Amino acid sequence: MVRFVMLAVCAAVLLLAVAAGGAAAQGVGSVITRQVYDTMLPHRDDSICEAKGFYTYDAFIAAASTFPEFGTTGSADDVKRELAAFFGQTSHETTGGPQFQWGYCFKDQIDKTMLAPYYGRGPIQLTGQSNYDLAGKALKLDLVNNPNLVSTDAEVSFRTAMWFWMTAQDNKPSCHDVALRRWTPTAADTAAARVPGYGVITNIINGRIDCGKGMNPSNVDRIGYYTRYCGILGTATGDNLDCYTQQNFAT
Repeated sequence: MVRFVMLAVCAAVLLLAVAAGGAAAQGVGSVITRQVYDTMLPHRDDSICEAKGFYTYDAFIAAASTFPEFGTTGSADDVKRELAAFFGQTSHETTGGPQFQWGYCFKDQIDKTMLAPYYGRGPIQLTGQSNYDLAGKALKLDLVNNPNLVSTDAEVSFRTAMWFWMTAQDNKPSCHDVALRRWTPTAADTAAARVPGYGVITNIINGRIDCGKGMNPSNVDRIGYYTRYCGILGTATGDNLDCYTQQNFAT
């Protein structure tokens, strides 16, 4: 009888573990459905977009499944805000037009002579040999010798963006932790006016160009996309959306 009970308990625990794993795998897809994806990115496959046909919903979901904590962690609002923030930043990086509806129009940096062959590629515009090397090692891909994989394989492209999003580097927290309000500024961060919120995610991604320079079009565009996506997903944006007065992390 005791053995039967123990077996039953073990079976129940196993079922719960499988269910939890399944929930994590389905979490992103339950929030970013195919319909929501199309609503968020209505022009990504327009003929004027260089990335036409590249950023498919299926590639996004497949890539997300390899990062179980991406877009599945915390409360329902935490999940929505993180996904809105991810798409807000990546839509700006790949934007092809105004009105915060032209995200994912490009997969390659327009000026390919900059940092060639390690110019920006993919949703996050992965840039620089160091980032290609680190991303490749994490994903078990040789991106240093084959950087074009980021702009020819859509799943790899999304995975590099998610790797960057989930990974803390140097003195920067991960975008994931900031989005989930897990990041606590250090004394140096406080002195540099870096405060929790969407603005510090911009600082992580492109602080050298976008931050500490007052109001600027790039910040406005990133915030506009994020605000639109929060509206679509039905969650609040939170505070501190810009990095106008923040010193960048490299300072």
